[in-house]
Amino acid sequence: MIKFVLMVNRQGQTRLSRYYQPVELSRRAALEADVVRCCLSRKKEQCSFVEYKDFRLVYRQYAALYIVVGVSDAENELSVYELVHNFVEVLDKYFSRVSELDVSLNWSHRSELDAT
Repeated sequence: MIKFVLMVNRQGQTRLSRYYQPVELSRRAALEADVVRCCLSRKKEQCSFVEYKDFRLVYRQYAALYIVVGVSDAENELSVYELVHNFVEVLDKYFSRVSELDVSLNWSHRSELDAT
């Protein structure tokens, strides 16, 4: 089961977060900071799956953005890894060259601009 999805930049700033299990707002900032620190500190040669507290982190880097997915221990990490890649491919096709600015600003706003 997917617990959360985060998109963060290299500076560790969260650009998008979506939680699928309730997490108190006061705990979200600390959780995100800890998760981001854990993933950003790893080298490119290291595995993209990380044991973290009572769940696993699956992350993938695309240019300046990291997509981090928190999953339960029962989840297949490789399938989540591929899911992240498919998600990025869809974003890239839909927005034609999606970037950190697209994520930071409002995707729906950009699609409205492209339609005109």
